[in-house]
Amino acid sequence: MIVIYTDGSSRGNPGPGGYGAVMKYKEHRKELSQGYRKTTNNRMELLAVIIGLESLKVEQAKVKVYSDSKYVIDSVEKGWLWNWIKKDFKGKKNKDLWLRFAEVYKKHRVTFQWVKGHAGIEENERCDQLAVEAADGGNHLIDEGFESGLYS
Repeated sequence: MIVIYTDGSSRGNPGPGGYGAVMKYKEHRKELSQGYRKTTNNRMELLAVIIGLESLKVEQAKVKVYSDSKYVIDSVEKGWLWNWIKKDFKGKKNKDLWLRFAEVYKKHRVTFQWVKGHAGIEENERCDQLAVEAADGGNHLIDEGFESGLYS
């Protein structure tokens, strides 16, 4: 099983933001992060999961995602996302990222585990550090979906 820890950060909401992900498989470990000049915390929480899943090299991988984002986990596990898709996201934000998530989610066997943020869980703390450093760093990308208004 592949394990992915994820976290997102936004310095202001909206504001500069970033995501962090720590991926583990057997003895292998990979860290991913990126900052964006203007985005939201929820977008970065979701993007962390997307990037982790998109970076997998094989399809139908068994994956456990650890996240402190109730927004991400509940949207999937409680079935909200699939209803949003049916209703074309009427009144919902982040359509661009949710559609991207749905595509990559279908390629794997994903389960989620909620973890309390800032509770001393080593890999979750590392993801937070990566996300904050990315948000505060100078190598920001443009969150096209947010800045073009596709998020709403």
